[in-house]
Amino acid sequence: MNLTDLLKLYGDVQEHEPMSAHTTYKIGGTARWFIQPRSVTALMRIMQLLDAENIPWIVLGRGSNLLVPDGAWPGAVINLDYTFNDCYFEPDGILYAQAGCALPALAVEAMKHSMSGLEFASGIPGSLGGGLYMNAGAYRSDLSSILLEVLILRDRKVEWVSREDLDYSYRHSAFQEHRDWTILAAKFQLEKSDQNRIRQLMASRQQRRMDTQPLDKPCAGSTFRNPGDMPAWEIIDRLGLRGRQIGGARISDKHSNFIVNAGGATCRDVMALIDLVKTKARRVFDVDMIPEVEIPEWTA
Repeated sequence: MNLTDLLKLYGDVQEHEPMSAHTTYKIGGTARWFIQPRSVTALMRIMQLLDAENIPWIVLGRGSNLLVPDGAWPGAVINLDYTFNDCYFEPDGILYAQAGCALPALAVEAMKHSMSGLEFASGIPGSLGGGLYMNAGAYRSDLSSILLEVLILRDRKVEWVSREDLDYSYRHSAFQEHRDWTILAAKFQLEKSDQNRIRQLMASRQQRRMDTQPLDKPCAGSTFRNPGDMPAWEIIDRLGLRGRQIGGARISDKHSNFIVNAGGATCRDVMALIDLVKTKARRVFDVDMIPEVEIPEWTA
């Protein structure tokens, strides 16, 4: 039995899959295999099979904060979104959620249970696993502020790790230095609150996003972290780069910390704009602009 047929025993497998279909940027080359494991046991076996053949692999969420390079990749993309998406709310505000849960859907479920703490996540179009990886946040809150523990797979062992041992800070976690650790689930502490108040807050923030962000264009959300007292969008504005376009990639006219796919953009186009901002910000303001968007190791 060949490797593809073996992998199909443990999950849904697509070959030569265009990653542009799995990222919010609508950009990216093809992966040799795109795999959706059926269970934790299946996930561990899939990783074992790939490692035995020295095939590189990455775990992908909803691709909302990802810029996948152009060209073909001889590796495997493992996606947990469609099978690792259960969540459980306990009466005291404890929430257990699997890594594939969509953050907006999780925020809505919390609202339905009259649980407060996830309102900020209602407009973050990613998965819980990806959010924990980058410590996703908005409105001066983030996932680490309500996080208790993360269930991870590392060194072939499944274990709970406390928030304090995961080096959380602004848009950072230990997972960024340990890419071989796979996030499976997490435990959060939410607070009981009035359901109508939560619903109204989420609705007002959604309206604000629609008014201020280019939600009509493929993108990966905020391109750069805020480097300090001056927000990233203001630095880009003061550099005169709002509306600058290279190829199919454009710095949004609506919000200058968003680089959008204006049509037919490639990874190279987006990277050219990122490098332009970084170079000018360093020269003019002596500021290091650090991208929020993740770029996987992807060698054609």
